[in-house]
Amino acid sequence: MGQGGITSIEHHSISKTNCLFLILRNYYLTCVRLTCYIGKSIPPMPVNCFSPMHPLTPATSDLFLAEQGEGPALLLIHGLLMGGAMFRPVCEHWRTHYRVLMPDLRGYAHSKHLPPPYTVAQHAADLAALLQRLGLQRAVVLGYSQGGTVAQQLTLDYPDLMERLILACTFAYNRATWREQLEGVVMPWLVRWLRARQIVGMMTGLTRTQMHELEAIVASNERPQMVAATRALLAFDSRPRLSEIVCPTLVITGGRDQAVPPHHGQQLASSIPGAVLTVIKQGSHALLWTHADEFVQAVDAFLHGV
Repeated sequence: MGQGGITSIEHHSISKTNCLFLILRNYYLTCVRLTCYIGKSIPPMPVNCFSPMHPLTPATSDLFLAEQGEGPALLLIHGLLMGGAMFRPVCEHWRTHYRVLMPDLRGYAHSKHLPPPYTVAQHAADLAALLQRLGLQRAVVLGYSQGGTVAQQLTLDYPDLMERLILACTFAYNRATWREQLEGVVMPWLVRWLRARQIVGMMTGLTRTQMHELEAIVASNERPQMVAATRALLAFDSRPRLSEIVCPTLVITGGRDQAVPPHHGQQLASSIPGAVLTVIKQGSHALLWTHADEFVQAVDAFLHGV
């Protein structure tokens, strides 16, 4: 792994890294407990419709792309700290009916050589350029976690490219409460200092094999790009524009998702005209891996109009 990689410990010993992990984790848990204790007396954070303007670099279609199957295009957009490889549990099924496209976003995994910015708007522009290079006029787009924010931006900025939209374990705005504000402070530090094993260890319900596979995906990313992507993600707010999404939309949320709690899915489904909400009751933020069959069934039912 090159210098700056998620697995590298740089100039810190393992004991120091683990110590920092415990300090940050305890700080985070203390903040969460505090906000849970006083949360009833504190109003939610005010709606912030301000979205900082980041100049885009010229959009590139030179993203790394894994592609399988034939048929209508199905674009899968991965989450933060991940890569297109995160969709392995569902690709085998969908490649029998679709041309499955699994790019690594700018700055991620095999696309880590591409320069900043790593903003949601830049990712959407890059994906639009990719679809154009492939000669695709329309696609079904599925965004997972951070990929869901990119899918929303793609839909809003390039509506003619959208056949159907699927938003999984994602949000319109992830800093609406005091707890989420505190998480926004801690998250860049966690990304900067934690190793891949510690990051994946925060996920629940995974088998040992799944954990090893996800660790390898996380480790394929570089720290500076991931910190920049994390900070950019904190500025995302699509709430004022959700009513502009007019393509058929499915929202999937996990009933036990602690990273992106179900209220985010409910907000998306209630704000996007005609959107359908599916709750996988026992699913956490890793439900793509832990509840892959339920996830695939929900998407298939939506795509086939069942």
